[in-house]
Amino acid sequence: MRHNNGRKMGRKVVLTPHDPAWIEQYKAEAAQLTAVFQPILVAMHHIGSTAVPGIKAKPIIDIMIEVTEITAVDAFIQPMADLSYISKGENGIPGRHYFRKGSDEHHTHHVHVYAENHPEIARHLDFRDYLRHHPAAATAYSQLKESLAQQYVADVSQYTESKTPFILEIENKARLWRQKQVTT
Repeated sequence: MRHNNGRKMGRKVVLTPHDPAWIEQYKAEAAQLTAVFQPILVAMHHIGSTAVPGIKAKPIIDIMIEVTEITAVDAFIQPMADLSYISKGENGIPGRHYFRKGSDEHHTHHVHVYAENHPEIARHLDFRDYLRHHPAAATAYSQLKESLAQQYVADVSQYTESKTPFILEIENKARLWRQKQVTT
């Protein structure tokens, strides 16, 4: 898309109500990804807002894959490309290999690959599980996202950055919640 003055338009922040089909979309994609990563696969998880019932989300399925060795992922770039994934390397997070399905303007899936025991794995799972078990926090997060999406509809980076304080607060609560669960 382009403005009348010829400048390229950026992606828009568009949230949709939770769609139960997202779980099925995750399962279908997970089956294909399992076939690709089977030689080094440890575990696969549906993460992000589409994995939390009841909250609004951008309709992009986030998948986290745990593998035995992160450097081995380079061998899977072409098989991922065959599934329409673009390799983005670490994309700002050391120890991660990130793939995006689709173009810069429109993508449907994000795949975050980490070696088992990478600290980002627990952070993502704790956040997701905390929201699943604490409906008030999930509702507050959904409402914040909706407000920020209206405020920053044409600025995806500002939308994402503006969620950070809330996310950090929930991540801290989620970590403590998980620790309490493990010790009881």
